[in-house]
Amino acid sequence: MTPIIGVMGSSSDAFEDLAEAVAIEVARVDAHLLTGGGSGVMASVAKFYKQIKPTGLVIGILPCVAEGAGEPPVGYPNQWVDIAIQTHLYLSGAQGTSPLSRNHINILSSTAIVALPGGTGTVSEVCLAYRYRRPVMVFHREGESLSGVPEQVRQTYKIAVVAAFLNHHAARSNSAISTPFNRNGP
Repeated sequence: MTPIIGVMGSSSDAFEDLAEAVAIEVARVDAHLLTGGGSGVMASVAKFYKQIKPTGLVIGILPCVAEGAGEPPVGYPNQWVDIAIQTHLYLSGAQGTSPLSRNHINILSSTAIVALPGGTGTVSEVCLAYRYRRPVMVFHREGESLSGVPEQVRQTYKIAVVAAFLNHHAARSNSAISTPFNRNGP
């Protein structure tokens, strides 16, 4: 199974230096990229990933504009999204752990998650990854950190640490053996 690496982060700041470094590593482990499909980190990591691996898929899990609406907010999906998955889920930010947030889909659909700097929405995604026991790591600039995440979640400013994390989890995903359903038992 092809791994899907979720990259979460700010919807307003692109953090292009960090996004480019992570995109290189996601492409190197031959994984698809999953983001929230919007601007900021979501757009910058997708842009760099497509430059490096044009045949790789960028999956965007889109929010809806408001409760009961069927369309995403303006700017969703960004131009690098290959597969846009529209949802009816409209909560985000500080409400990112609510059942009405797409963050659950972002996390549960990812083989492993790398969080870049961001606000309360990014923190909620890291907390969900920890809650769902998904492999998660925070990547930031030297001297910084993402506050509000569980202390058990590893944070680093070294791309080599992120690369080792992605190698490990992508290899585990690639070695997974899927077997067809058998009604008569194993």
